[in-house]
Amino acid sequence: MSVELTRNGDIAVLTLNRPEALNALSFAILREIGSAFDEVAAMEGIRALLVTGAGDKAFCAGADIKELRHRPLMNQLTGAELGQAVFAKLDTLPVPSVALVNGYAFGGGSELALACTFRIASPNAVFGLPEIKLGLIPGYGGTQRLPRLVGEGRALEIIMTGRNVKAEEAERIGLVNAVAEGDLMEAGLDFAGWFTRYSLPALQFARRAVQRAGDLPLTEGLRVEAELSTMAYRMNDAEEGMAAFDEKRKPEFKDA
Repeated sequence: MSVELTRNGDIAVLTLNRPEALNALSFAILREIGSAFDEVAAMEGIRALLVTGAGDKAFCAGADIKELRHRPLMNQLTGAELGQAVFAKLDTLPVPSVALVNGYAFGGGSELALACTFRIASPNAVFGLPEIKLGLIPGYGGTQRLPRLVGEGRALEIIMTGRNVKAEEAERIGLVNAVAEGDLMEAGLDFAGWFTRYSLPALQFARRAVQRAGDLPLTEGLRVEAELSTMAYRMNDAEEGMAAFDEKRKPEFKDA
């Protein structure tokens, strides 16, 4: 299969398994990815999702260009909408996601990584949105998510030049959260361990509040934060967390 979904304890792992094609995306594979995201959302006891690519050459080299040629404009629109809709599933996934970027992440591959909650890169990772070199622009969310991470000026530079961004620079500009030392999967599991021990509802409230920050004026964003923080206070996990703090012990969250 081109998309494999496995489980490592309470962490789901989605692997793009097409290394002979640098894990490139086709429309069929996009649909498989979307189905895998739906499956993760329905899994019992899952607290995080790791997304990676098979082999050490590429996380995902982007779209299959041959599949994009000679298509009617309406098909091009529905293709972009498909990619956007699939990657947007990560925004509403009940658990945070971490892209483990090994090697090339070009075009749709970069856009998949951008859609994840966090990104960890191997030292040989290379990001790029090279669509401009083909007379195109990113279509699976890159023009919207990249500026939210690195700022408008930097995003325009990367998109309008089509240049590559290596792991060290990606970390420096905030495109990735960390560059892994050693095994990438182990680094991803360790990173996920920082938040999988916390209350899932609280994590969801935090993600939702931060996501809205990019869409709303400050005054409205503060209102959203106040509402979500009030909802968090109503959770049993909040009472447990505060009690554990007072009693100087580790909290036992029940996701309720």
